Amino acid sequence: MSPITTTTEVNISAADVFAYATDPTRFSEWQRGVTSGHMDEPGNPSVGTKCMTTRRIGFANRPSISEVVHFDPPRTWGVRGIDGPIRAIVDVTVEPITANRSRLTIVVDFEGHGIGILLVPLVVRRGARKEMPANLVALKQHLERGGDPAAF
Repeated sequence: MSPITTTTEVNISAADVFAYATDPTRFSEWQRGVTSGHMDEPGNPSVGTKCMTTRRIGFANRPSISEVVHFDPPRTWGVRGIDGPIRAIVDVTVEPITANRSRLTIVVDFEGHGIGILLVPLVVRRGARKEMPANLVALKQHLERGGDPAAF
């Protein structure tokens, strides 16, 4: 199956969109089901830095660990899941359109391990295809309504 690609334009600078969209401490503000997130090291991430995210799935919180595989701010960022039965592969690209308008593209794919081999095609991809457009709407609305870019 092909990855899930979602794009939106945001009336905010590319640097601010990138900072917000790649900050795991902010994921819960725009990603459905995320309850918390953080990097394993303070400061700017680099290739190899671990990203910890906890999602509410069903009635339980499920932590997952991803590793940064590329990082070129304010343009691209990518992580790959390294644990659990369902491992996300996420690539973020931010393109400046003007000084205060940007195009954000997020490409998501999944690898199943163990029971995840069955869950990815039956449940996970279907849910992600519905969730990703709503997530980007939430991100856009938060930033354009005055989410504080200086805090990113």
